[in-house]
Amino acid sequence: MRIAFLMAPEGVEEIELTEPWQAVMDQGHEPVLVSTEPGQVQAFNHLDKAEVFPVQLTVRDASAETFDGLVLPGGVANPDLLRTDEDAVAFVRGFFDLGRPVAAICHAPWTLVEAGVVAGRTLTSWPSLRTDIRNAGGTWVDEQVSVCDDGPNTLVTSRKPDDLKAFCEAFLVEFAKARKAP
Repeated sequence: MRIAFLMAPEGVEEIELTEPWQAVMDQGHEPVLVSTEPGQVQAFNHLDKAEVFPVQLTVRDASAETFDGLVLPGGVANPDLLRTDEDAVAFVRGFFDLGRPVAAICHAPWTLVEAGVVAGRTLTSWPSLRTDIRNAGGTWVDEQVSVCDDGPNTLVTSRKPDDLKAFCEAFLVEFAKARKAP
């Protein structure tokens, strides 16, 4: 599978990028770092700068059609920046339009809210997004992992870095199921 990891040029929570990325690689799949700008992404460990990661593709040059799934890592600033970028929002919406699976953790559902794809869906997130998700028509649950098939695609969400193991296991299973579906 070829899986897009979408993030802004800065503000992604490093572990929410690196653990899912490694899980994708460990299964023999291809992760691709997509960002709103070329160059590199500055990751953070909460509020402290962490490593930088090379951008492989800009969102303007990317198409959901060329990927089997999408992973949205969190961090507070990352999805806040993504949701103000029309190309990023359209890229995310494209996965829903095509029925391709999406996985989002922590604050990443902010981008889903902006894309208008949470209405009628059940998801989890960092607790501070609860009201935003409900106001967008979604059902918020406080669970380690939520897998929602009540929509055009499978949506896998988790709350925080402590949920990463379960998050990675769940999205890899769901992405593989979606790829095999007719």
